[in-house]
Amino acid sequence: MSHAPMSRSTCPPADVAGGASAGRPAAKLRSRKAPAPDTHDSRDRLTGILLGAAALTMGLMAGLFFAFDVSVMPGLGKADDRTYATAMQNFNSVIDGSGLFALVFIGALAVTTWVAVRAFRKGRRTMGWWLLAAALCYLAVLLLTMGINIPLNNKLADLGHPGPSTDYSVIEDFKGTWETANIFRTLLCLAALGGIVRALVLHGRATPQPGNG
Repeated sequence: MSHAPMSRSTCPPADVAGGASAGRPAAKLRSRKAPAPDTHDSRDRLTGILLGAAALTMGLMAGLFFAFDVSVMPGLGKADDRTYATAMQNFNSVIDGSGLFALVFIGALAVTTWVAVRAFRKGRRTMGWWLLAAALCYLAVLLLTMGINIPLNNKLADLGHPGPSTDYSVIEDFKGTWETANIFRTLLCLAALGGIVRALVLHGRATPQPGNG
C-alpha cells in the first residue's frame, strides 16, 4: 500500500513567529532614551554657588572692618597725630586704588541682592526674606561709608603731607566719629553674614541630596 508523500510546510511555527514579534517591543524598551538633565537641580546648584559667593564677600568685608576695630585704630591711637594722619592716608590710598577691594565691596551687595531675588522667584520666601534682610544691612554699611567714613577720609587727604604746622583737628573726628561708624559697619556686616548663613542652611535642607530621589 503506497502512501502519498507528506508535504513539508515552509511556514514557521506560530510560536516562533509570535516570539519574534513579541521581542520587538522588548527591544524598544531596552533602547530607551537617556534621561534629560535635571534643570531644576542645575538651578539649585547655581543658587548654592551664589549663596557661597555672598557669604565669602560679606565675610571678607566683616573681617576687614573688624581688623580696623581691634588692631589698626587702637594701634594708631597710641601714635602721635602726624603718624596717625600719615598712616591713615596710606591705608586709604591703597584701598582706594585696589580693584580687588572694589570688587568685593560692591560684589557683596550685588550677589546678595541677586540671590534674594532668585529665592523669591522660586517661591522660597523664607530664604528670600533672610537674604533681603542681609542686603539691607549691607546697604546700611554703604550708606555709613559714603556719609561718614569717606568724607572724613577726604578731609584727612586734604591735609596733604603732614608737617609740624598742620592742623590735626580732623584726627579727633577720626578717633570719635570714624571709629564709631566703623564699629557699626562691622556689626552690620556680621548681621548680614548671619542672614546669608541662615539662607544657606535653608537651601541645604530644600535641595534634594544625590541618591535620595
